Amino acid sequence: MPTVASSQSSTETDWVSRFADDVIAESERRAPGKPVVVASGLSPSGPIHLGNLREVMTPHLVADEIRRRGHTVRHLISWDDYDRYRKVPNGVEGVDDSWLAHIGKPLTSVPAPAGSAYPNWAEHFKAAMTQALDELGVEYDGISQTEQYLAGTYREQVLHAMKHRADIDAVLDRYRTKKDGAAGAKGGKKPQQKKVDEAELEAAEGSGAADEDDGSSGSAGYFPYKPYCGNCEKDLTVVTSYDDDTTELNYTCSACGFAETVRLNEFNRGKLVWKVDWPMRWAYEGVIFEPSGVDHSSPGSSFVVGGQIVREVFDGVQPIGPMYAFVGISGMAKMSSSKGGVPTPADALKIMEAPLLRWLYARRKPNQSFKIAFDQEIQRLYDEWDSLARKVADGTVLPADAAAHARAVGTAAGELPSTPRPLPYRTLASVADITAGAEEQTLRILSELDPSSPLTSLDEVRPRLDRAENWITTQVPAEARTVVRHEPDEELLGSLDAQGRESLRLLLEGLDSHWSLDGLTTLVYGVPKVLEGLAPDARPTPELKVAQRSFFALLYRLLVGRDTGPRLPTLLLAVGADRVRTLLGA
Repeated sequence: MPTVASSQSSTETDWVSRFADDVIAESERRAPGKPVVVASGLSPSGPIHLGNLREVMTPHLVADEIRRRGHTVRHLISWDDYDRYRKVPNGVEGVDDSWLAHIGKPLTSVPAPAGSAYPNWAEHFKAAMTQALDELGVEYDGISQTEQYLAGTYREQVLHAMKHRADIDAVLDRYRTKKDGAAGAKGGKKPQQKKVDEAELEAAEGSGAADEDDGSSGSAGYFPYKPYCGNCEKDLTVVTSYDDDTTELNYTCSACGFAETVRLNEFNRGKLVWKVDWPMRWAYEGVIFEPSGVDHSSPGSSFVVGGQIVREVFDGVQPIGPMYAFVGISGMAKMSSSKGGVPTPADALKIMEAPLLRWLYARRKPNQSFKIAFDQEIQRLYDEWDSLARKVADGTVLPADAAAHARAVGTAAGELPSTPRPLPYRTLASVADITAGAEEQTLRILSELDPSSPLTSLDEVRPRLDRAENWITTQVPAEARTVVRHEPDEELLGSLDAQGRESLRLLLEGLDSHWSLDGLTTLVYGVPKVLEGLAPDARPTPELKVAQRSFFALLYRLLVGRDTGPRLPTLLLAVGADRVRTLLGA
């Protein structure tokens, strides 16, 4: 079982341990002897992206640390699949403008994209996320809000909220801004708007909060409950009357004109509005720890308002938890699940191993933003990750870095799958680029990287090899792929001066005796040194670096027809000694 530094030794450096200390103490104060409850909320309104993953990974890492200490923990993931379908996301395959007709329905009542194997919209987008969470080693209890509401699980809480609607309205009113500088009487308020900035709206799209009003406010007053229409299934309804004693509720639908009278003590086709629903669940589930996006730190946000509603209406306590910063993608703007093309955890796991993705979330404090690389930067990230692993192995790692590494490679339940022989990602990517995934050629090249310990099977470098191949084929533009020349560039070879010809002679002369990754590295960097009358291991000068770059550019032009390409030692191994000799004019 993986271990991490104890809370006593890592408190000053490891954010996970510090939160675990606080959560354990708070749980013992609020609910001694009971399991520690941490929570996340996800809305399957579209692709669940890597920014949403922070909503899960933050409590997961804390919960896992608490489990390592021997405590029982429940990590609840609330699937907000009973939220309204707000908009048709861009870029979703199998979806067209006909889905506009479903806006306002519960997500579980909206058809899945065309061709999907799942019964509805929510299940379609939940599926990819649940598979990714399983691969990431996240242990959780999933709760469908559709199932909870339709089963009447929250009936007492709904009736309680309706009975105390004036108290809820008073809390919400503290954050409302009156339109037109005036407000009507209690029974006939003019429409009101909450104070909310653009960032909150964008972030809320992934949390179920966006486009949620504060409740039904018509001539009959304020109500924190929205029925879904019995005719068109949409939530474009207005409660026209409600009787606290009989729980008789009347509503009309502004979308289709349907009107209905129901008894709320037996009616389940509706839900509390978001700013009431969230604090209700805190109290109902006894949540001790739940993070929220930085957008929720603003006045009038769901978290701020919820803290007052849970205390003043539901006699509960707001969870402790950090505000987490946004997650970005190299070369992309801040993610929003309403916009097409934003990468999901499943997308990331196609090009990187689960421990690396876990590490990106574990090594940064929740309030620190970071980016996930889908471009060339992924190679540097993997170099950094491999360097950390070497430091862990030789005992030179710092305590906080050791803790982040341990949390990345495994959980309290055990180690995550890993690559037995983790060759550098950039090397694997280069080989995959050159070979186009041909396994026999790939094995030949990788076996020659270290002749003293040759690779015997590609299984030794999987799954990392598969991730590198996926990165090359899905993320590297076709024009940036490496294509080795079929014939020598006779024109370029004929134009070389004496120094150019001599540099190629020295390289070709040393091929056989340097035919390994390390040997070829020494050779290609050493040729310009020898031309200057220096030893192959001489320290480079600024002038020598210029000469090396010129030599490298010449080799790239002769081998792949452009000035840059994969690392030359890897490229030479991939091309093979005989073909290198042909292309270099031997």
